Amino acid sequence: MPGIDKLPIEETLEDSPQTRSLLGVFEEDATAISSYMNQLYQAMRRIYDAQNELSAATHLTSKLLKEYEKQRFPLGGDDEVMSSTLQQFSKVIDELSSCHAVLSTQLADAMMFPITQFKERDLKEILTLKEVFQIASNDHDAAINRYSRLSKKRENDKVKYEVTEDVYTSRKKQHQTMMHYFCALNTLQYKKKIALLEPLLGYMQAQISFFKMGSENLNNQLEEFLTNIGTSVQNVRREMDSDVETMQQTIEDLEVASDPLYVPDPDPTKFPVNRNLTRKAGYLNARNKTGLVSSTWDRQFYFTQGGNLMSQARGDVAGGLAMDIDNCSVMAVDCEDRRYCFQITSFDGKKSSILQAESKKDHEEEIAARVNQSALEAVTPSPSFQQRHESLRPAGQSRPPTARTSSTGSLGSESSSLAALSLDSLVAPDTPIQFDIISPVCEDQSGQAKASGQGGRRTNPFGESGGGIKSETEDSILHQLFIVRFLGSMEVKSDDNPDVVYETMRQILAARAIHNIFRMTESHLLVTCDCLKLIDPQTQVTRLTFPLPSVVLYATHQENKRLFGFVLRTSGGRSESNLSSVCYIFESNNEGEKICDSVGLAKQIALHAELDRRASEKQKEMERVKEKQQKELSKQKQIEKDLEEQSRLIAASSRPNQASSEGQFVVLSSSQSEESDLGEEGKKRESEA
Repeated sequence: MPGIDKLPIEETLEDSPQTRSLLGVFEEDATAISSYMNQLYQAMRRIYDAQNELSAATHLTSKLLKEYEKQRFPLGGDDEVMSSTLQQFSKVIDELSSCHAVLSTQLADAMMFPITQFKERDLKEILTLKEVFQIASNDHDAAINRYSRLSKKRENDKVKYEVTEDVYTSRKKQHQTMMHYFCALNTLQYKKKIALLEPLLGYMQAQISFFKMGSENLNNQLEEFLTNIGTSVQNVRREMDSDVETMQQTIEDLEVASDPLYVPDPDPTKFPVNRNLTRKAGYLNARNKTGLVSSTWDRQFYFTQGGNLMSQARGDVAGGLAMDIDNCSVMAVDCEDRRYCFQITSFDGKKSSILQAESKKDHEEEIAARVNQSALEAVTPSPSFQQRHESLRPAGQSRPPTARTSSTGSLGSESSSLAALSLDSLVAPDTPIQFDIISPVCEDQSGQAKASGQGGRRTNPFGESGGGIKSETEDSILHQLFIVRFLGSMEVKSDDNPDVVYETMRQILAARAIHNIFRMTESHLLVTCDCLKLIDPQTQVTRLTFPLPSVVLYATHQENKRLFGFVLRTSGGRSESNLSSVCYIFESNNEGEKICDSVGLAKQIALHAELDRRASEKQKEMERVKEKQQKELSKQKQIEKDLEEQSRLIAASSRPNQASSEGQFVVLSSSQSEESDLGEEGKKRESEA
């Protein structure tokens, strides 16, 4: 016979909605089997009880066997084989219904006993296990609810231990009960066949034994058919016994392996957090507001699919959309004194949802999965070559008055709308707003890009450093990384007043609202002692580099601390002077003040480093002057020494050249003669003077 549909015992611990839905199908099948077997039992009971109504009862049995193919069992995978077998039985029984009487003893032993056992023992066992499983499931839900309400601020070790033990016990009880319940439902598929075939086989054997005549009604062909059915029943029984043994072994293995998983918050050393997930599925508690200050928490099954967060209730075949999480933000929050809570906010900030994970491991994996999914699905619009070329062109060159577009091209023909915005004296008039990041496009423009603060050295498009060039920030003692989203930038007239940052924020947000521009480019802002860098979070390629000395002003929004901006002083620009100022506005995850503090710390470190460098250079200059003085002093001493030597030689040469008593003479060298001549000329000049 074909294979039997089975419930997956391995998935009982996960207790997913799909498993519950499949369990509902098996329970519905068990109800249908019970209903059908009760009818068959009543029919056979009539055969047993009413000898006078034997013919009618046998006819009803035959009728019910014929109607088996009309039954709609949810797990009727073998209907064709079973229907054909039962159809054959119904024909024989219909032929025998007119000439057979019921023998009470034989029918009670061979026909009524198997079906009664199935009805009273097997079906009641299913109902009992169903009730026990429902109670265990309710106890587990209650224990999980109590565990979820544990206070994070006022932790009580005794209460926490009791609640944890309660969760452990209830989860273990539910798991064990569910595994035995699944095993019983799987076994029921075999017992259904046995309960259908074995009573019929006993009935036929009783008829053969009683009448002792097989030539007329029970021929050899029918005996062969019955023998085959008996062999099939034995094969099904053996298959059932083997499958039951396998399931029991699986249950034992799963009980041992799943014991550590019963604890709601497992040990992180044994079950480390997987931060490389791009998809995550599991149960979460969702916060639902029921009033102004009241709220409820519902436990549902959540999973990520593409850029959507899906939810699925128990028994549902498929999940429904809970939130579009493309370009959303995920952050940990404190909510109603519950642990492991986090908030998901849509990219436009109009929709948010607060969820609670069961454990710290699930909490961190949820956030990591969202970050990885966002990195995989992030699509940043890239400007055209001509747009990037125009953005990097010096201000001194002629520019058409209509070329006031952003890098995304979203304001292409709307320069008149931007000009209509109310601009005060802090912002240069007719200033275009740039809503996306522009990176350098070629090495010839690298000087302009560095001068305007838009881009550093050329980076490898695969995120690798090329040519073995050492990064300029590699030796910096400060490295702080923040997640930011670029809102826009525009040229400003002043760079010494924080109000210019606030006014720029107001105008950029107003322009985004007017032109329905909601998409923002997410980047990593790296703060070092040398510069500020905007890095692509997916490819790790540097998008923009802002030299730290050029950052002259930075501030956060007075009310919305997530907004911050800084003013970059660059060479060239729209103004007639050589210097211009551009204000860049960003949105962060509640870290605006931290970023400004980090930039201030970087500038202080850079200032101290510059002072130390100047002091070191001054010290080196003093040492060089001192060394030069020492060399000049040594040279002067050498000159004085040479003069003394010359004077001695001159004095010796002025004496009369008399021969010695031994005929010896004093011989002067040519150089000494020249020096003596010079000495004599000097003496003559002194005497004449």
